[in-house]
Amino acid sequence: MFGTLFGIGVGPGAPDLLTIRAVRVLKTVDVLLTPVRRGNDFSRAFEIARPYIGQVQDVPLDFPMTRDKDILDKAWTCAAKQSVAVLAKGLNAAFLTLGDPLTYSTFSYLMRAVRALDPTIAISVVPGITSYQAASARLCEPLCEGNEHLHILSGIADKDSLLRELENDGPAVVLKAYRNYPAIRDALKASGRDEDVVQVSHVEQEQESLRRGLDEHGTPPYMTLLLSKKRKG
Repeated sequence: MFGTLFGIGVGPGAPDLLTIRAVRVLKTVDVLLTPVRRGNDFSRAFEIARPYIGQVQDVPLDFPMTRDKDILDKAWTCAAKQSVAVLAKGLNAAFLTLGDPLTYSTFSYLMRAVRALDPTIAISVVPGITSYQAASARLCEPLCEGNEHLHILSGIADKDSLLRELENDGPAVVLKAYRNYPAIRDALKASGRDEDVVQVSHVEQEQESLRRGLDEHGTPPYMTLLLSKKRKG
């Protein structure tokens, strides 16, 4: 009998932002499936959850730093096979991810690949606090109110795609704002959102920084998001 695959969101960075359910599952699973980048065995999600992790087996899953679809597909298939091999022993396994497991998360790809190998495997998702929720809380400013629509954008999109979304009325969040910052900055300016934007980096982590306005020349720190509250009129 197969074990259960758990996708656990550990939140944005502070260990005390894990949910009670996440802590409970972490204390009961047999194996941790730890995503690591090739050549780097550090997992930030693991470090965040470390206070709640007992004596479990650690199975690292290697994910390359690339956008090449063929390479990524092979990596996900390999990771899924490793995961299924663990679950086939009747062991329960947890995959830890920053923020929420189903919001721009690596877990969604693993889940899909595992289901492709064996759709009968039980999968359970434990939601986590997202970085933009944590950033809004740190600023003590609401994300959206009344009939507003919250726009959540991926910062890896091109400038034109970002601009089309940012020209809509209402609050917006741009995630993954690190590598593509110049294009994001240009789209924010073109949409008239550059004056009300807040840049938040490493929220709820030791190196956290919050600043109003855009960085005109430099590149923001890793794990940066942008919040904008533009309203017409």
